[in-house]
Amino acid sequence: MLMEAEQRSTPSKRVRRLGKTPPFLGPDGEVVPGSIAEIAYLRLGGIDQWVMVRGESIANPPLILLHGGPGLSETDLFRYFNAPLEKSFTVVYWDQRGAGKSFNGAIPRSSMTVEQFVSDLDELVDAVCARVGQTKVVLFGHSWGSALGVLYAARFPEKVGAYVGSGQIGHAASGESASYAFALAEAQRRGKRRLAEKLCAIGPPPHSGEKVFAQRATLARLEGSMRPKALWKLGRALLAGKESSILDFPNTTRGFRFTLDAMWPEASHVNLTELVPALRMPVFFFLGRNDHWVPAETSVAYFDALTAPSKRLVWFEESGHEPFVDEPAKFNALMAELVRPALFSERAARVD
Repeated sequence: MLMEAEQRSTPSKRVRRLGKTPPFLGPDGEVVPGSIAEIAYLRLGGIDQWVMVRGESIANPPLILLHGGPGLSETDLFRYFNAPLEKSFTVVYWDQRGAGKSFNGAIPRSSMTVEQFVSDLDELVDAVCARVGQTKVVLFGHSWGSALGVLYAARFPEKVGAYVGSGQIGHAASGESASYAFALAEAQRRGKRRLAEKLCAIGPPPHSGEKVFAQRATLARLEGSMRPKALWKLGRALLAGKESSILDFPNTTRGFRFTLDAMWPEASHVNLTELVPALRMPVFFFLGRNDHWVPAETSVAYFDALTAPSKRLVWFEESGHEPFVDEPAKFNALMAELVRPALFSERAARVD
């Protein structure tokens, strides 16, 4: 088995940081036939990257989750809020180059490019397809991951059965300008003088990685994400999984700052409206009505401009930047009931 073989070949100091994931057990306590629950470091683009694959049946479509940031692993959030997806898909959790358990201080900064990430993803897609005996994957991209996912789907349409985006980037620079303008206007409207002064000191985009981090932290405070109840919800999710440990936190933090600083100048200027005006598979945008990190109006502008065999925009009225966290039941149901059937409709159309 590919995943197990890669795990055995990894140096022991890496194996100790893999974490463990429970198998799928039937009523008799035995492992469900055809299920998969594996963790490994895979060699992608010349460096070890952490990958977990989970699903009740490898006959289900493989779904690769592309986290945001760049550099911000969301594996713990996906596992806590979206584990039901493992009933309908073979879910691939991937800490991208430099993020989470894939962070390594020896990673060359020069390798932290959009092009390298597309190449890493292609190697991952091939490895996953070989492992589960399928030829296509579904991609879910969140925030930065939505840019990566669209770029990949455009270049390798024969390997992607459907694309789903949340916090969907279109014209990244326009999104950053709109996010900053909203934060400043909201701080002024609510009389938050210190926050407004901080935003004025940061100044409008373009931002460095350090400045966008400060802008997002200020926006998070305005949105209430730093309140005790919100922090408790986040902390509970981050510490609940068997795959992670609080001991991973220092590397996760270092990896995020390293990746954001290295990649933000390039990532924040991706213009998918020009680079990817069309995709050749079903497309779904799941957008939070209250997303001010990648303002929804910029996602809608890209949706309207994008050409695809079929496309569907679904609003999550109670969500901000993370619909899969804010409204997980709705998100999980739509993935199973809307996205998954589109794969088989597409296959039937090709046969006809």
